Amino acid sequence: MGHIYLVRHGQASFGSANYDQLSPLGYEQTRLLGQWFANCRQGFGRVVTGGMQRHRQSADSCLAELPRALLLETEWQTDAGFAEFDHHQVLLRLCPEFADPAEFKQMMAAREQPLRAFEQLFRDAMARWMGGAHDHDYDESWPAFRARCVAAFERLCAQTQADGVQNCIVFTSGGTISALVQHVLGLDDQQVVELSMGMVNGAVSKVLHRPGQTSLAYLNNYAHLEWLGEAGSVTYR
Repeated sequence: MGHIYLVRHGQASFGSANYDQLSPLGYEQTRLLGQWFANCRQGFGRVVTGGMQRHRQSADSCLAELPRALLLETEWQTDAGFAEFDHHQVLLRLCPEFADPAEFKQMMAAREQPLRAFEQLFRDAMARWMGGAHDHDYDESWPAFRARCVAAFERLCAQTQADGVQNCIVFTSGGTISALVQHVLGLDDQQVVELSMGMVNGAVSKVLHRPGQTSLAYLNNYAHLEWLGEAGSVTYR
């Protein structure tokens, strides 16, 4: 039985000029995950990143906390199949104001409950992207994104089974993890949206696999973040 640990990257720099960069809290979240793995004596035979800067930064921050003995002969690789969808484009196609950060912030600030307003906007943007009626508006449609993620996952399962690697860790994004959980559990698209909304930065999900069979051991585990004991240590954006 093989184990694949799917890690959502630490908090990125939402609202900044470069989103694809961990915030100081994002580094701390992934560092705590690494300490949790070290405490569990959990090693990995393969490390995979999804090709984005925030994925590699999360991997470096997390795995720097593990004793060298847990990472001996560990292979690192990049697979863009685990990259996130273009959330900026998905939001922009529904809300043109998203192109101007200052205008968008002003628009959200005018709402009675800005956070809830943004969450609803995100749900509506996802529904438009996933609905299929506007596929030509996007560089990557929802079916294409889902197929890309599943292909990367199945490719990794086959590789690790062939190489005899029992424990593999993948540093990726919330949308990717949600699409893979849909694949494993057979969820519908609406459930994927809600799942994606609840994915915590720096959280880890564990999938078990053997030839012809996959199952979910646990989902969106962020117990390691509760070590901080501080308000704001658990984030979703």
